[in-house]
Amino acid sequence: RKEYVDLYVNYVFNESVQKPFQHFMRGFLRGCPARNWKMFLPVELQVVLQGHTTVDWHLLEKNVVYRLYNKSDKTIKDFWNVFYELPEEKKKMFLGFLSGSDRIPGYRLECFRFSIVDPQAKNPDELYPSAMTCSLIFCLPR
Repeated sequence: RKEYVDLYVNYVFNESVQKPFQHFMRGFLRGCPARNWKMFLPVELQVVLQGHTTVDWHLLEKNVVYRLYNKSDKTIKDFWNVFYELPEEKKKMFLGFLSGSDRIPGYRLECFRFSIVDPQAKNPDELYPSAMTCSLIFCLPR
């Protein structure tokens, strides 16, 4: 029985996916040659490919650029007060809303910046917060 289970597991996890994996690997290495990856330690390569899984939320707040807002504005203070009360999962959902990913890209966390912008609507109560993911801009009506 053990031999059967071992052979079956080997087939499912190795042999059955070998051909599709070879196609994937050939395409991946065409765009990202292996010699470029050898400079990374395994843990560094994981961060480069997957991004940071943990976030220093206070550092994120520190790096925000405010446009048509000041850090001392009531809307901004209220936003951060509500943000810090959120559970970790909801904070990551905000990051996904803002950037399209719930992780910070592989470069240093200190370099990740986004902007909070006042859309200057005539009636801000008619607007919902929105995000421009490519530009990392969060539009927050007053």
